[in-house]
Amino acid sequence: MLDVLLVDASHSTLDSINLFLPRIQPRRLTPSSRPGASLARVPVDSQEPESPMVETLKDSPRLLPPVDLPAYTFIPGSTTPHPYRHPEGHSYKKKGPTSRPLSDDAWADNRSFLLAIDLFNAGYYWEAHEELDKLLKVSDPEDLIGRFLKGLFKLAAAGLKVRENSIHGVRRHAASSGEVFADVAAEIDSDRFCGLKLTMLQFAADRAAQLTYKELDTDGQPVRVFPFLLRPEPLPLA
Repeated sequence: MLDVLLVDASHSTLDSINLFLPRIQPRRLTPSSRPGASLARVPVDSQEPESPMVETLKDSPRLLPPVDLPAYTFIPGSTTPHPYRHPEGHSYKKKGPTSRPLSDDAWADNRSFLLAIDLFNAGYYWEAHEELDKLLKVSDPEDLIGRFLKGLFKLAAAGLKVRENSIHGVRRHAASSGEVFADVAAEIDSDRFCGLKLTMLQFAADRAAQLTYKELDTDGQPVRVFPFLLRPEPLPLA
């Protein structure tokens, strides 16, 4: 079972769907001073008490712990080297395993899907976007799997636009993501698809489109910019 864990919102009616719901204000997003594979702290506004849900990597168990996270996250238009094209890129001349098609009944066995979630939760939005793109390329873009992946792809793109300090791009991609999830939900009998609750994905995407974001540095430090996580319960065996 894979849920969207929200570190946000005050909608008590959603308490029964495995959510943590401390009230927050828009986040002040402050990356640390140097690139690296650690996750930067995302403190709340200085006038608000800290949420009891501390946003660190331990709150998001890795689905593929043997796979190392990149040394930095790529941010287009910044000084971070392109991962594949630049000799100093974190994936230069590295060829990962071929992605296998995702399926609703075997999502926990799909390496690319689990890695994309790991990358998204750790603030590597460009890399999560790329991993989801690999899955899209081996999927039918018109079927439920293809459209579901497109929704996640757009949500990762919204995170990347936060790092690019493009609020218009954030809102456009996040809103589009929510619409995709709504379309998929309308065509299936269950609220879950590939382990994820579609109603929670819609809520998360809508929330991402409404938040106010502070300008971030573009030094390549991974920063979790959204007040929600994608987290499996129970965790798949890595």
